[in-house]
Amino acid sequence: QVQFVESGGGLVQPGGSLRLSCAASGFNFGMRTMSWYRRAPGNGRELVATISPFGKNTNYIDSVKGRFTISRDNAKNTMYLQMNSLKFEDTAVYYCNKDLPSNTWASNYWGQGTQVTVSS
Repeated sequence: QVQFVESGGGLVQPGGSLRLSCAASGFNFGMRTMSWYRRAPGNGRELVATISPFGKNTNYIDSVKGRFTISRDNAKNTMYLQMNSLKFEDTAVYYCNKDLPSNTWASNYWGQGTQVTVSS
């Protein structure tokens, strides 16, 4: 059974940093492209960053490029998102999952997510 457990969120001031973790289980983690997603208040789910199975290739949405870094440890079935220079608009619940087509998001399993709040 696929399971994702996200952690590391919290309340941080603008300009601050957080490191999110995602513990995955129930599938062959090391063989899958993985992604971080977020849902801001009043908005739909948004793809934030993607990492290839062995971490060689990464992609980011423009708004987080240069500030966020996605990484993974396949030996631990864990993925990370280092977030620096956080902005108010980064406030959201952050989720991890396999890299999924957007038209399947509504029907897929999602973990609880971890809340990131950027506030002064």
